[in-house]
Amino acid sequence: MKTLKKRNNYRTIQGVASSLLLIGAAANVNAGMISDVTGKDVNEVSWLKNNGIVVGGWANAGITYNATNPSNGFNGPVTFGDRDSEVQLNQLNLFVQRAVATEGTSWDFGGRFDAMFGTDAIFTQAYGVPGFDINNGNALNRSHWDLNMLNSASSNRFYDIALPQAYVEAYAPIGNGLNIKAGHFYTPIGYETVPAPDNFFYTHAYTMQFGEPFTHTGILGNYTVDENWSVVGGALTGSATGGWDGSFDQQLGNWGGLLGTTWTSKDKGTSANITGTYSGTSEHSSNAWAMYSMVLKHNITEKTHLMLQHDHGFANGVITAVGTRDSEWYGINMHLTYDIKDNLTAGIRTEWFRDQNGIRVFAPARTGGILNGASYYAMTAGLNWKPVTWLNLRPNVRYDWADGSRPFGNNKQDQFLFSTDFSVNF
Repeated sequence: MKTLKKRNNYRTIQGVASSLLLIGAAANVNAGMISDVTGKDVNEVSWLKNNGIVVGGWANAGITYNATNPSNGFNGPVTFGDRDSEVQLNQLNLFVQRAVATEGTSWDFGGRFDAMFGTDAIFTQAYGVPGFDINNGNALNRSHWDLNMLNSASSNRFYDIALPQAYVEAYAPIGNGLNIKAGHFYTPIGYETVPAPDNFFYTHAYTMQFGEPFTHTGILGNYTVDENWSVVGGALTGSATGGWDGSFDQQLGNWGGLLGTTWTSKDKGTSANITGTYSGTSEHSSNAWAMYSMVLKHNITEKTHLMLQHDHGFANGVITAVGTRDSEWYGINMHLTYDIKDNLTAGIRTEWFRDQNGIRVFAPARTGGILNGASYYAMTAGLNWKPVTWLNLRPNVRYDWADGSRPFGNNKQDQFLFSTDFSVNF
């Protein structure tokens, strides 16, 4: 039976790969696969080009083998590649964008809209309004913005739709130039991000998945002070989890703030960023919910690149497994990559994440399985290979272990994962 399952998975991989190639052939956008193969690009259509509008997208799919062979088929708290021995179409993402100027003396207006289909949708939806009030346990009316658009929990084998970005943007010729966006957008906090092509590894760090927001709803401004310094700030709403992953239709009376700054060296080889949020938890609670993230990036050599990150968050008066209390979470992680060739890079990631009150980490994460307070550790090694500019292959090996909980399959304290995925830019 196990052999048959593996054969079927391999056949499925071939089918997914073929499907994605066909998807790319139909997309014909944004100097990706079709532009490279056929020399035709929909973004060269005069109406789009003259108005500065770009359409594009990507597809990402992968498979993970769990040496623990978990009986429930889940890879514990590991997300994005969260299923064992099952091909996942993680992201089929399409977007339309009109980017605005970042300098100059004239006003400029634009915006962006993204739609995503796949198994990653649940991690990208505006779920900042949970099913119950995390301060008192009372039931809440959940958002209807993009939550369970296909009701994946019951009928669609983990697949759903998310609308992770929908915003308008303006450039104001004030000082060195001010960019302002309003709507729903990805967070500027942290290092890793949701879009698959923007990350080195297939799976994500605990810090990204559990320690930070994914999206915000509100208003966000970016201002370049000089060649070294820039600042970001804004007002957030629509969330019953302190400004995280807010929507357009719930908790609009709960306003909070986001603030950050970035320093970049003159040679652009080193940068340091600190960004965080602060808000009341919800419309019904003024208890604080806040976090910050510090990210340091440095080019050790022309080919060797280092990233260090530290996150720290807290939520006051929230329900935990041992009662209502003030809670916090914190962690550190490191990325080290080396460019072997122009199209081949090796990397490692190490991390420690402490969820001492058991309010952030769940296993399986998709189902919200409650865990005790614990520390989580992981080491990941992998490659990025781009045989052509529009295709990225990412084989990974990952080892996780926990102290204070048994979050992995079959009540284990550790697990080995072997995964590979690919991304096709259209």
